[in-house]
Amino acid sequence: MPTLGIIADTHIPQRLARLPDGIERAFRGVDLILHAGDLNSLRVLDDLNQIAPTLAVVGNADLFGTGLPRRRIVEVGRQRIGLTHGHGSWPRYLMRKVIEAFSYDNDFYARAARAEFASDDVSAVVFGHTHRAHYQTIDGVLLFNPGPIAPTYYNTRGPQVGLLRIETDRLSAEVIEL
Repeated sequence: MPTLGIIADTHIPQRLARLPDGIERAFRGVDLILHAGDLNSLRVLDDLNQIAPTLAVVGNADLFGTGLPRRRIVEVGRQRIGLTHGHGSWPRYLMRKVIEAFSYDNDFYARAARAEFASDDVSAVVFGHTHRAHYQTIDGVLLFNPGPIAPTYYNTRGPQVGLLRIETDRLSAEVIEL
């Protein structure tokens, strides 16, 4: 049963100097790490690759020169996993910033991340951006955001990562507080 380490919103060095302690322990034995964007420095990939092979996508705070794709599909066994940051286009991102000054809808981002892969046959979509953990299944597709590594910790006590366990015919996800 392959297990993937899931991480998002590291914001290094924008908000943190380095990855927090506990990531190596949390990801011990994973087959692959997926980073859902807002790395801020490709050095994060170097650090994560010391633990396990790592794939990443660009986030809204990864502005220049990362060379990372905006979205990707990762195949593990028979499962296809969509990976995106989840902020969408710049106009949508800016519009949501205005709307969120008045109210916040975490489900909006889960639906938007799912919509990015609407024409793809995926069994899961991993996303970040919100700094809020999210685990939901819509129309048989698992939507998973592990929450943030870097502040702000909206609905958690601190940094967290996730594990995505892949079986032939099912997926399960878990959030791990560091």
